Amino acid sequence: MSYRVTYIPGDGVGPEVAEATRRVLEATGVRFEWEPVSIGAGALEKTGTPLPAEALDSIRRNKVAIKGPVTTPIASGFRSVNVALRQELDLYSCLRPCKSYKGVFAPYDDLDIVVVRENTEGLYAGIEYDSGDSETKALAGFIKDTRDRSIAADAAVSLRVISPEASRRIVRFAFEYARSNGRKKVTAVHKSNILKFSDGVFLRAAQDVAAEYPDVEFTDALLDACCMQLAKRPQQFDILVSPNFYGDLLSDLCAGLVGGLGLAPGANIGDDIAVFEPTHGSAPKYAGLNKVNPIATMLSGVLMLRHLGEADAAQRMEAAIAATIAEGKSVTYDMKSDRDDLSAVTTSDVADAVITRLLQ
Repeated sequence: MSYRVTYIPGDGVGPEVAEATRRVLEATGVRFEWEPVSIGAGALEKTGTPLPAEALDSIRRNKVAIKGPVTTPIASGFRSVNVALRQELDLYSCLRPCKSYKGVFAPYDDLDIVVVRENTEGLYAGIEYDSGDSETKALAGFIKDTRDRSIAADAAVSLRVISPEASRRIVRFAFEYARSNGRKKVTAVHKSNILKFSDGVFLRAAQDVAAEYPDVEFTDALLDACCMQLAKRPQQFDILVSPNFYGDLLSDLCAGLVGGLGLAPGANIGDDIAVFEPTHGSAPKYAGLNKVNPIATMLSGVLMLRHLGEADAAQRMEAAIAATIAEGKSVTYDMKSDRDDLSAVTTSDVADAVITRLLQ
């Protein structure tokens, strides 16, 4: 049996880490038929859109994709292709495991936390009003009329959207993941003491869904308190589930606790489609240098194998990655105690080392 998978190299360092991951996935013995498509800046230049219909059609057809990072312009240019992709395909759950591996220089060596982030709403819903626009002025007038509150005349506004339905389904995903993976506890992270309406909706939905899963412990935590506890005693957490923006912050924080974004895999999952990608960005200044750590993308490949039901191949691939990290020889500069260590290897060298272990 072979799996037809949409292959999205991405841009910046994306093609390098994606290629390293493709090679390692093939070395597991699982058979793949790759269907390459382009999104992002390269697609924009060729097709006039950063998210061509061809790419979306491929993912819808194959149901599974693996993706390198894609550049998002800062404060200008096209909106995030990553966000648009998740919204177009209703990939409502962002799954970001953060796990300690022996040999990593990190604040903690005993963590296994999973961040489950709602992917379609919140501040990343993409409903924004630019400074000086007539629509922004009209919105300011509406707020003044209905709430007797004024906003600055030159303000920009972003709307934060939290619905009961989206909240319930992301919390349910977290509980189902807990049951399927032997997890014991789900913590809903919110700020409903201040954002009483929007985060109030999320918290009430989480409490309602939690009642359906008496076998899994449920707690909730305020975002700021949760961040403090993650820094102080992160071992108390198992699965964190949160609205979109909070989950983005929490997943990077948890990645830092286990060694950084170079070790942080990710998956964006809907009811019948899943896209696997690293948490880190495209790092365009390193593009073409064969230098960047591919392990986050490789671990995303491990998540993909598990999603496909290839548990044995996933276990073998993760074990080969873990052994490579533990040995400490065939790792990139960011995983050395001294980032200027001349023994650091290239992106493709890491893939070679993992493949060698897989084939032993």
